[in-house]
Amino acid sequence: MRLGILRAYRLDLRRNKGPGLRGTSQGNAVTGRSAREFVLTPWLDIRGRFRTVALRGTIAKVTLRSATLLVLVSSPIVAGESVTHPFAGITLIRRTETNPRPLVIHLAKVDLTAPRLSFELTGPSSGGTRETVRQTTLDFLNERRAQLAVNAHFFVPFPSAEPDSNLVGLAASGGKVYSTFETPAQSYAIVADAPALNLDRSNRARIVSRAQRELVELWNTISGSAQIVTRGTASIPRYRDGDNPLALLAPGGPAPYDSTHSWYAIPNARTIAGLAAGGRTLILFTVDNAGGSRGLTVDEAAEMLIRDYAVDEALNLDGGGSTTMVIEDPVTHTGRIVNAPSGGQQGRAVGSNLAVFVTVPR
Repeated sequence: MRLGILRAYRLDLRRNKGPGLRGTSQGNAVTGRSAREFVLTPWLDIRGRFRTVALRGTIAKVTLRSATLLVLVSSPIVAGESVTHPFAGITLIRRTETNPRPLVIHLAKVDLTAPRLSFELTGPSSGGTRETVRQTTLDFLNERRAQLAVNAHFFVPFPSAEPDSNLVGLAASGGKVYSTFETPAQSYAIVADAPALNLDRSNRARIVSRAQRELVELWNTISGSAQIVTRGTASIPRYRDGDNPLALLAPGGPAPYDSTHSWYAIPNARTIAGLAAGGRTLILFTVDNAGGSRGLTVDEAAEMLIRDYAVDEALNLDGGGSTTMVIEDPVTHTGRIVNAPSGGQQGRAVGSNLAVFVTVPR
């Protein structure tokens, strides 16, 4: 059985030559969604009373006000989900699936309008030989006394036992920019000048491209391999070939990878950061490739985020053995790993981590 969360949509209607009414929603403060088109069955009460109609497979209640329709939509909660609220402004979801393969997923929704909320990205190294000193996500959370943390950037050298690393792509911590846009050596997986997600000092979130770099106050900024959701649509990069000479990825790499065998199309552990509700909700998503979970392709993860969590924008962060989500126990105030990292029981030491605080960082 699927339960539902009530969401409101306001639609301007126009009559359709076919059966029913056709309308376009106007994203609003309740839904935070961009404009979408809906088709409704014609059974409406002209006196404005609530009636049930079909709305793309969901059940909605509607009331007619002249040419405007208010639609309250039941948004499904997926079977196999457990939802908790460990801290003010943070919703933690654990989800299991058997299709397309066994999956264990963890997703944190962070309300960016919540009071006393702040963020911190791993800062630049003060004495190392590269940009950052590698650290497990669990150690980072415990050291910073944060409430939630996930791994973030791809980093080099890798594989390597060296403690110092350089991040791939744009990075800023507390307003200090210490890694910039670049054309990475791993061009079979990471696009040149990959867009970044920036959280400014007022927790306003947005995607930043290289062209917008000078127009935005970079405060806490993370980057990944590519933007995989753009304006609510999957935007997985393609490989350059005869049919796609301007594609963003270069064939090659260890596989090698190309348009018939994409790095993005291999099921693996994933860490993804996204924005929903018009940029007012930060989504932090992990799926495991260990502990009975078999991972997702990037395409599958993007479609799930769009379909089930209304994500408008998303970046694919470092995954595989790096994927780790940790949370502070609200009673003992010590961190625990939420997922099952495939990079070791305590998680891999990574180049950067993003921490979430519900109080001022201590």
